[in-house]
Amino acid sequence: MIFEPVVYGDDRGQFFELWNAAHYRRLGIDGTFVQDNVSYSRRGVLRGLHFQHPNAQGKLVSVLEGAVYDVVLDIRVGSPTFGKWTAVELSSANRLQLYVPPGYAHGFAVTSAQALFHYKCTEFYRREAEGSVRWNDPALTIPWPIADPLLSPKDRDAPLLMELDSASLPPYAG
Repeated sequence: MIFEPVVYGDDRGQFFELWNAAHYRRLGIDGTFVQDNVSYSRRGVLRGLHFQHPNAQGKLVSVLEGAVYDVVLDIRVGSPTFGKWTAVELSSANRLQLYVPPGYAHGFAVTSAQALFHYKCTEFYRREAEGSVRWNDPALTIPWPIADPLLSPKDRDAPLLMELDSASLPPYAG
């Protein structure tokens, strides 16, 4: 789900709501957010594709400074869209927000000089439940805008989606 907030601006600058529980509930997000995260990265950094199972996290993500190419991948075992992905540019200029439902892997590549990225999460981070799918899995054919990204060892060495045991992935609930 992609959201574009209402922005109020004048010659002094701009104002918009990053989160309003009643408004987002009307739009279909009725989860309770329990943790906010911020990451700061430079051009060429790629983070992902990350997920958590069990205790899958829903994430409302946005970019406070800069721009990223953001990818969401369905990893729910039994889902009719398993292995399918969608991508969108999120930036401080377009102010778009993306909701990543629980059961999906998520990642982004920084396309500006730097990016300040905000995550609003429905579950607490649990190191023992974290998982990753390799960013350049050839079966996924994600057209990342960066040919040789800066990666963490965890992201560089992540397994391909089809190498993951189905027990390590969230089930499709229908």
